[in-house]
Amino acid sequence: MLSGRRLDLAHPSPMDVEIEDIAHGLARVARWNGQTKGENAFSVAEHSVIVERICRKLDPTMSAKHSLMALLHDSPEYVIGDMISPFKALLGEGYKDIEGRLQEAIHIRFGLPPVTPARLKKKIKKADLICAWFEATQLAGFDEAEANRFFVVPPEGVRLRLAPKSVTDAQNAFLARFREIMTEIGTP
Repeated sequence: MLSGRRLDLAHPSPMDVEIEDIAHGLARVARWNGQTKGENAFSVAEHSVIVERICRKLDPTMSAKHSLMALLHDSPEYVIGDMISPFKALLGEGYKDIEGRLQEAIHIRFGLPPVTPARLKKKIKKADLICAWFEATQLAGFDEAEANRFFVVPPEGVRLRLAPKSVTDAQNAFLARFREIMTEIGTP
């Protein structure tokens, strides 16, 4: 990692996880394999910030720790990249195992339970699919009918206008939201 940490993929240690490495990597990983409109790719860092925001919109009482889990929901992708769901399914359990171990190390590093509670995971997945609906219709060339078949139609009150950011701006937005949440938790 750029921080100088060496992350063992087979046995990732929470001590080798740094938020700056996560933000740096996620800001450079393109959603939709980069097949989106605009000058900049739509990054996993941007997606993560938006998913966390949608989660809070859907549940205004969400705790700061749950918000942090939402922000970090795709954090293993700073190491393994973003793969489309059909490809992940083809890779099977081996991929899921590596992703799960990375997620656990990341959670432990930031004082979270190693595994996201099932109820929260379901809420984050819904927000993820709402965000994907906006990404599909605004950036990836889907019409609304097609997006409605694959993703979650946004509920009333959830509207987004996506504008992919530069790598630097995406990285800074992710880090800023991480620091805000950590302040809410009480960890500077």
